[in-house]
Amino acid sequence: MRSILHLDLDTFFVSVERLLDSRLNGRPILVGGTGDRGVVSAASYEARPFGVHSGMSMKMARVLCPEAVVIKGNAGTYTQYSKAVTEILKNDVPVLEKASIDEFYADLTGLDKYFGCYKFASELRAKIIKETGLPISFGLSVNKTVSKVATGEAKPNNQIKIDNGFEKSFLAPLSIKKVPSVGGKTFQSLCHLGIKKVGTVQQMPVEMMESVFGKHGRTIWLKCNGIDNRELVQYHERKSISSERTFGKDTTDIHKLKTIIRAMAENLAFQLRNGQKLTSCVTVKIRYSDFNTYTKQAKIAYTAADHNLIPKVLELFDNLYNKRLLIRLVGVRFSSLVSGNYQMSLFEDTQKTANLYQAMDAIRNKYGSRSVYRASTFGAKTIGSMMNPFNGEPPIVLAHRTQ
Repeated sequence: MRSILHLDLDTFFVSVERLLDSRLNGRPILVGGTGDRGVVSAASYEARPFGVHSGMSMKMARVLCPEAVVIKGNAGTYTQYSKAVTEILKNDVPVLEKASIDEFYADLTGLDKYFGCYKFASELRAKIIKETGLPISFGLSVNKTVSKVATGEAKPNNQIKIDNGFEKSFLAPLSIKKVPSVGGKTFQSLCHLGIKKVGTVQQMPVEMMESVFGKHGRTIWLKCNGIDNRELVQYHERKSISSERTFGKDTTDIHKLKTIIRAMAENLAFQLRNGQKLTSCVTVKIRYSDFNTYTKQAKIAYTAADHNLIPKVLELFDNLYNKRLLIRLVGVRFSSLVSGNYQMSLFEDTQKTANLYQAMDAIRNKYGSRSVYRASTFGAKTIGSMMNPFNGEPPIVLAHRTQ
């Protein structure tokens, strides 16, 4: 019998922001894009009674909950906290799957012989909370589907075990929309058929679900009956990092575009150094107002240094940019990552450059990824963290030296 653990960091982005500023505790918080096209990435439990949810347009969320504190958020900071949780899990569980930045599966099969899976999971959860300060919930059962649903029922900041043989009875009274793979359109279709509870699907022949929804219908029927034989996809470290920005208004402002991609490259290079990674492949992406998307990439010597990566990003952008069309989105990606520390060229001022990066990164780790940056990226407010709503201190600006 398998023992599959599902863990989910509760309102992860909101929880990280509250760790950074305790004055956000108890207040309705919205994290996400702040422009007219922005969407809600995370909403605190205090904001949800107003009808706010993730994926909603930020404009509508502000109308529904005008007293909410809106935070742009910082992908780099969230990645660091996610990595801290990942490291704890990697060291303690036999098999780990990282489903997303805040969601994990672990296969604990066999631990009952020595320890007890539920006791082990409880102590693991307590360790994560103690070492990171982040609330986390878990569900434990014989498969991924039931464990994931159980985690949802355990929230906020709690835990549930579904004993073997009780999967169907646990799922039966729940809303059909709580079953993984039942999206908004499928849920509406099921409601039109009078199917709102999981128990109703459990009583139906699988052929009936297949006749209406095809292959997907069989998947839903199996999950509703607590049947899921999927294995975990074992976690491996990522091989690329990227950043994209969709503009609130399509633009051909070349100064703005280059400022943004410089800031992207600078921020991603910082993340590389922070993770002790090097990249050997740089890609630039442009999406025009007609939604046509183009990319260019180049292989380079392994590096994690701004002064190597930024010129290459700008070169690729210049080769790709069509000045006759408005731009909707730009993106930068560093791939073919390997572990290692950047070695300066013998022809450079090695110690001076190394000390500069070390000092910059120390400031960023303490005050945020955009607390210090090159003057050439000044004005790129959409990259990195927004200024804290309770802290009006400006960031430090590093003068840019052209080479």
